[in-house]
Amino acid sequence: MTSLDPAIAGLLKRTADGLVCAVAQQRGTGEVLMVAWMNDEALHLTLTTRQATYFSRSRGELWVKGATSGNTQTVHDVRLDCDGDTVLLVVEQTGGACHTGDRTCFDAKPLLDVSPADR
Repeated sequence: MTSLDPAIAGLLKRTADGLVCAVAQQRGTGEVLMVAWMNDEALHLTLTTRQATYFSRSRGELWVKGATSGNTQTVHDVRLDCDGDTVLLVVEQTGGACHTGDRTCFDAKPLLDVSPADR
């Protein structure tokens, strides 16, 4: 197991199962692509390899985004929010970010769709 820098680890506020929320955002446009979870090892690997690595809660294991699909995320910036409970990954997305193949996980079901005139 690889170790996250203790200085970074000390800043994180994790869930009861040791995870922190991770938001992936497209570099240059700010488009929100997806939300996933990271444990310390996933964050360490993301920081050192610059390939987005997450923790699958359903499978109980690490997964590198795009390892099987080819829809990769090259990481350009990583930031921690003010509360320490969410990590923002600024990425260059290749292919769809969503497991459905969509560009973003937030395309399917708008709950409040503001008309272009109201934006």
